[in-house]
Amino acid sequence: MSEDTKITNIGEFGLINSLTEGLVLQHTSTVKGVGDDAAVLKFDNQFVVVTTDMLTEGIHFNLMYTPLKHLGYKAVISNLSDIYAMNGTATQIVVSMAISKKFTNEWIEELYSGIRLACEKYKVDLVGGDITSSLTGLNLSITALGTVDDKKITYRSGAGENDLICVSGDLGAAYMGLQLLEREKKVFQDNPDVQPDMEGHDYVLERQLKPEARKDIVEKLSELNILPTSMIDISDGLSSEILHICNQSGLGCKIYADKIPIDGETGLMAQEFNMEPIVAALHGGEDYELLFTAKISDFDTLSQQEGIHIIGYMAAKDEGYYLIPGQGSPIELKAQGWDGFREEEA
Repeated sequence: MSEDTKITNIGEFGLINSLTEGLVLQHTSTVKGVGDDAAVLKFDNQFVVVTTDMLTEGIHFNLMYTPLKHLGYKAVISNLSDIYAMNGTATQIVVSMAISKKFTNEWIEELYSGIRLACEKYKVDLVGGDITSSLTGLNLSITALGTVDDKKITYRSGAGENDLICVSGDLGAAYMGLQLLEREKKVFQDNPDVQPDMEGHDYVLERQLKPEARKDIVEKLSELNILPTSMIDISDGLSSEILHICNQSGLGCKIYADKIPIDGETGLMAQEFNMEPIVAALHGGEDYELLFTAKISDFDTLSQQEGIHIIGYMAAKDEGYYLIPGQGSPIELKAQGWDGFREEEA
């Protein structure tokens, strides 16, 4: 009898593929099932997008340095980002949680104050959910719903050869914020009398603790009459996300290292950790920026837009997946972003 396959050997996406392989859709109302940022459903000519995400204490967040209000806000943002990645408009959320006895009513109200704040800012309704008990801390799950025009739905699979590769905002800051928080946590654990040193790092801390979803980019592209050919949000790192687009579009890619947007504070923080800033940008994750492709005919318009950066182009599949450095040979891109089941290297 063969040995069972360890989840750590196949990783998160391998597990998802194993569980969903061969699924047969039973309803014509299911336009798109597993495999994108959100599912797409059709009801009476209305297209609805649905996504869900779970955050687990000790895995996705540490309450030693994550304020509950920020956690609630970020949990909503991570889901709305998936709706925007489908070129949709977020409309409702449902919140479910499992909480242990260590939590008080006031703590949960603080968590919900962040959830409400995100709903108010992004014009989303909180319409229900579920609360149960937990033996292991806090588990928070949010499902988001939205709408999208059938002619504007943007999948990961729509990129074409020679399409431009674009990103919004800048990358790597959230990861460096996490590194800073983890460092100061360890210092505090070793010596509780030492105060955390967070001075001058407001930007990377905010990007980690209170990110924003890029609804504004979706609206800007609509105003410019630019329909992305593919799109995904950057939650697991640029390297992982561009490979999702490549694999589902059946293409390769070329990304130029000097075109990847990195904030100055991110660069300084990376240097403090003896890390190349581009490593944080490629593999860090939790930026919740949008990565999208567009027709080469949109180059002039996109290149003039503040907050949008053209970083490369889609290539034929046999050309592979490469990062082009300023000097030296091309470097093969590999998915090294977040994977909840990957074993840490010794």
